[in-house]
Amino acid sequence: MGLPEKPLKILSAPNPLLRKKSKALREVTAETRKLIEKLLWTLHEDPLGIGLAAPQVGILEQIIIIDRNVGQEEEDLVALVNPRVVARRGKESRQEGCLSVPGFYAPVQRSSWVRVKALSKEGKPIELAGEGMLARVLLHEIDHLHGILFIDRVEDWQACELNESCPYTHQRVKELAHSGAPKSS
Repeated sequence: MGLPEKPLKILSAPNPLLRKKSKALREVTAETRKLIEKLLWTLHEDPLGIGLAAPQVGILEQIIIIDRNVGQEEEDLVALVNPRVVARRGKESRQEGCLSVPGFYAPVQRSSWVRVKALSKEGKPIELAGEGMLARVLLHEIDHLHGILFIDRVEDWQACELNESCPYTHQRVKELAHSGAPKSS
């Protein structure tokens, strides 16, 4: 497959597509695999990216890309189609950021271990378990499939950080979280 001339455009909040629920795919087709390759390439091209969901590029399909070697030298990018959490345990709060809320970081409490079932890019059932940062990335990206941004889960707004690349003010991010959060959890 020929890759696009440039990475796909990552949407930023408050783009309304980021708040929509994605549809599950009935099967993994050749078209799905082409999209996965574009998503893999887009994530690989962003030095800050450790996960990417299809809704972040405006495609409302249940596909996520994650780096299984989060925090290690070598990337191990994997695609998950129709991922769902089947088990979780523990809780931990850590700083998170998001390519769709650039330059903003905040502590979010999530499960410290998860098991996810999905389809591979070949359409085969797979299961992936992760703890720590890998669990966090899986949960963060799966949230995107349901129209949830990490800013919707911030509990301590005083502990948030904005870096120089952040196009928002602290108050604007709060407004985005409160105005755009889906009604169901």
